[in-house]
Amino acid sequence: MAKYIALINWTDKGIHEVKDSAKRADKAREIAKSLGGDLERLFITMGAYDLVGIIDLPDDEAAAKFALKSGAGGHTYTTTLKAFDDTNYRRTVGTR
Repeated sequence: MAKYIALINWTDKGIHEVKDSAKRADKAREIAKSLGGDLERLFITMGAYDLVGIIDLPDDEAAAKFALKSGAGGHTYTTTLKAFDDTNYRRTVGTR
């Protein structure tokens, strides 16, 4: 499994329908599960992004499908980052 960090902003439609955002978060969890993964954490944030999600998915293809399916309703737009844990980080920079 791979970790992904989703930096999420609400669209005009999303902020207009913000009271339904918890239901949309539940739907995003269902989407991740259907792809063999898990939306591990979801934070509402202050600053440049409205929400930040931490998602565990099998691979990049599943991450792309998650982004497309979760954004299809037009309520959010997302920047997805692939995250590397400490072990992978150290292996990548050559300290292990």
